[in-house]
Amino acid sequence: MKRIYQTLIILTILALIPFYGNAQCKSFAKKVCKLELTPYIHDGNFNAAVLTEGEDAELYKTFYAGQNYRIYICGSDALPDIEFQVLDVNRNVLYDNRKNDYSRLWDFKLQSSQQLIISLRVKNSIEETDELISGCVAIMFGIKDETD
Repeated sequence: MKRIYQTLIILTILALIPFYGNAQCKSFAKKVCKLELTPYIHDGNFNAAVLTEGEDAELYKTFYAGQNYRIYICGSDALPDIEFQVLDVNRNVLYDNRKNDYSRLWDFKLQSSQQLIISLRVKNSIEETDELISGCVAIMFGIKDETD
């Protein structure tokens, strides 16, 4: 009976580890990444996940005409460079940070409202190691207050 309880406790802990990692990642986004949006106003959403080198992710978001936006990609210091592209729904590249020395932010204004795809990839580390590097990556969105 004692062995069953031990097994249940271990399984519960293992099941909670991903939630703990995501909670830490969201906290990282709130405490560290949000500050980098200034003077833009954060949109209130925290899009963050733990990624490993070589992994990629995509996020779809609607942007509205005439509004000034900032996209900021924030990653843990341990991670290699993070590549990001902004694409339209037809997958035409509107911005590619590889052409801008891996800049982590892009400010823009659209002529028409549309859904865009933010695609990012954590590059592979230059150093050869047995373990892959993982860390938090957040995609932050800011809107510029037009009254400035």
